[in-house]
Amino acid sequence: MRVLIAPDSFKECLTAEAVADAIAAGWLRGAPADQVVKIPLADGGEGTTATLVGAMRGTLHRTRVTGPSGAPVNASYGLIEDGKTAIVEVAEASGLHCVAEADRNAMTASSYGTGELIMAALEHQPETLIVCLGGSATTDGGAGLLQAMGAQLLDDNGHPIPPGGEGLQHISHFDLAEAKARLAGIRIVVACDVTNPLLGDLGAAAVFGPQKGASPDDVRVLDNNLCHFAQCVEKSGYNIRSFAGSGAAGGIGGAVAGILGGLLKPGIELVMSAVDMEAHMQAADLVITAEGAIDGQSASGKTPTGVAKLAQHYHVPVIGLAGKLGEGDMTAIHEAGITAVFSIAPGPISKDDAIANAALYLENTTEQLARLISGLK
Repeated sequence: MRVLIAPDSFKECLTAEAVADAIAAGWLRGAPADQVVKIPLADGGEGTTATLVGAMRGTLHRTRVTGPSGAPVNASYGLIEDGKTAIVEVAEASGLHCVAEADRNAMTASSYGTGELIMAALEHQPETLIVCLGGSATTDGGAGLLQAMGAQLLDDNGHPIPPGGEGLQHISHFDLAEAKARLAGIRIVVACDVTNPLLGDLGAAAVFGPQKGASPDDVRVLDNNLCHFAQCVEKSGYNIRSFAGSGAAGGIGGAVAGILGGLLKPGIELVMSAVDMEAHMQAADLVITAEGAIDGQSASGKTPTGVAKLAQHYHVPVIGLAGKLGEGDMTAIHEAGITAVFSIAPGPISKDDAIANAALYLENTTEQLARLISGLK
């Protein structure tokens, strides 16, 4: 049997490469005669830059930027196609992993560092800029990113608004010309990992705010402030809220597509194209994909369902593994092409245990699946 292993990373835990290695090790323990092919993936979230650079034989470049809490962080951007294309990943500069869990503040976290990372990449004069969304610690609608690129977002007194989604309520005047001018003549592709809108019950604040440290009251304030930002820029003809993906990365999707002119594309499709996933899929008998959590959000542009939809086309069964499965109906997951999903947790465990032993739990679960499937041949 030829088994294609195509996982995403486990957020703040294992890289996609480490996940693929653990699954492969477990499978070969249970079915040593099988052929295993590892294709680590990403969907626009953390790890997308490294995956694309590796697949396209590009180069990674490190620089120092402002992290989401204001402290400096080291971040990487990529160059591929002989420098004609630059890749900037929101998670690198403004990601959840940049801030300790106890210190996360969804109200004040800023995407300024992502704007700085874009500016560093632009020094190479690329023809195309790929902005990878996902894994952000921010809910500022991309305001910080725009400010780092020269946009003026001002309060009633003509002062720059404070950082983070909390500061959006103070916007009274703005000038976006300098930020837009820096990208003149450059094609912008936005690799998006979700289809959530900017506002409302499925929006940036409501769905993703809590994992970034937002309380229920914070979520209401952030949603109102994002709405205020959207209404302000709409007066000048910019739409940052009415399209799928506008809520990605705390609203950065809306800013980069609606203000800077980026073209939103599913990140998983972009990555699968780069690694020639279709050719690997045609040769596979079984696919194993994985992500830290598989739930209702997974059907909206995440790696497992992106892989499964391609597998459906070639009638290849797909097993999904996750550290955590969402509660309730998995119909949307199955309709997307995932044959069955399994949690790797051996029982009720703490978050610390899950993170510390994720590779072991992946190996053990996969070995048992391999033994089962081998026994049914």
